Amino acid sequence: MKLKSIFGAVLTVIGIAGLIYAAVLYVNDTGTLRSLLVYGILGLIFFVSGIKLIRDL
Repeated sequence: MKLKSIFGAVLTVIGIAGLIYAAVLYVNDTGTLRSLLVYGILGLIFFVSGIKLIRDL
């Protein structure tokens, strides 16, 4: 069970980093629409899956 919670925490942190990176690209107006969507969707997927792993313990 400890491995599941560690993996969930790592996924959550990666998801938060992806969402923050997408937000920084959006604010600086340096990212294309495709890159914003890719980083945002992947960040959201990692974040939600990490939260679900932590919550299901």
